[in-house]
Amino acid sequence: MEIAIRLICLLMGYLLGLIQTSYIYGKLHGIDIREYGSGNAGTTNALRVLGKKAGIIVLLGDFLKAAVACLIARYIGISFFPDIIYPMVLWAGFGVVIGHNYPFYMNFKGGKGIAATAGIIFGVLDWRIMVICLLSFIITVVLTRYVSLGSLIVVTLFFLSFLCLGLLGLIKEPITGMEFSGNELIESYVLIFLFGCLAFYRHKANIIRLKNGEENKIFSNSSK
Repeated sequence: MEIAIRLICLLMGYLLGLIQTSYIYGKLHGIDIREYGSGNAGTTNALRVLGKKAGIIVLLGDFLKAAVACLIARYIGISFFPDIIYPMVLWAGFGVVIGHNYPFYMNFKGGKGIAATAGIIFGVLDWRIMVICLLSFIITVVLTRYVSLGSLIVVTLFFLSFLCLGLLGLIKEPITGMEFSGNELIESYVLIFLFGCLAFYRHKANIIRLKNGEENKIFSNSSK
């Protein structure tokens, strides 16, 4: 039954991840966002192509679909599966990222999943991890103006902060107060590590451009 509930959370997340905010917003304004700018159906490209209002709307849409999936999974977990709440939350979040990055109805060409990952970080409901990730993103982007670099730092710190808190025995379910350890905690480490791996994979072209000094900066008019 526990395997089945994990698969249900994954499927629920995937279905919510199929809500492609940037693609929908672009279509409402007469364009396919994937044919402009970087070709990515995500927040940063929407910001560059359609402006600040579009960027904010897409960010909120992608953030909320992940946060909602995590909160639904948490509610189900608290009610019926209190021992595996964190894995359920993370499986739902992983489904959102997969659905966002690889939507079947868009020929599996979606976004990079960073705004959705931000929603998952919120959905974990650990204020320490939220603060670390938010501050690291803001500081990195303000200092470098590279959103891609800030995004990669966030997914890295998400994993490292959760791992450190877990090893120190400081991971607790914020609503029930239940402590997590053992296989459920290890499963959570693996899932968050996979978030990071997927983010780095989706940013492989950005990483090459960063290395070569050719990456686009935020609010830059260039589209390399």
